[in-house]
Amino acid sequence: MIDDQPPPAITAGLLVLVVGASGVGKDSLLAIARKHLSGDGAYIFPRRTITRAMDATEDHEAISEAEFERLSSEGHFALSWKAHGLHYGVACGIDEATKAGRTVVFNVSRTVIAEAHRRYPRVLVIEILADKVVRAARLAGRGREPAEEIAARLSHTPETDGPTLADVLIDNNGRLEDAAVRFIGALRSQTS
Repeated sequence: MIDDQPPPAITAGLLVLVVGASGVGKDSLLAIARKHLSGDGAYIFPRRTITRAMDATEDHEAISEAEFERLSSEGHFALSWKAHGLHYGVACGIDEATKAGRTVVFNVSRTVIAEAHRRYPRVLVIEILADKVVRAARLAGRGREPAEEIAARLSHTPETDGPTLADVLIDNNGRLEDAAVRFIGALRSQTS
């Protein structure tokens, strides 16, 4: 006898995609949230793999472009994208975390939002906002790019692969601590 009943529903965790222009403070807010929620096993903040050398502004796995291409061809990444001349990826371990009902939070390019919605049953997009003057000061302060690259980042119009309306907007023009309270509150409101 063939059972044509659908399989039982699997409680899925939440994939939280943090987006925003360069310099809005995504990595700073993620670092604060990671520290604040470190004792809560419901939250995962995966390290991204990036074809950029390590620096003090972000904890990521730094690899060469050739190594990234190899890993990508072997299916190592759940999501990957290219931005600002660099390759970014998040390992497939996030799949098991979401299947286990956990909330997985990381910074992505808007170009992978539609793909994430296709692959994961629950996706929340949080967009971080800051004015251009604030962003310029932050980009200069991190000391990662020369002035011409900062200017290019500030004039960059985000690419998308579909609608990118954020579910939550966080203004980060003021004190980082205030934006962090709103960011952590947004995460908690989706998992409680």
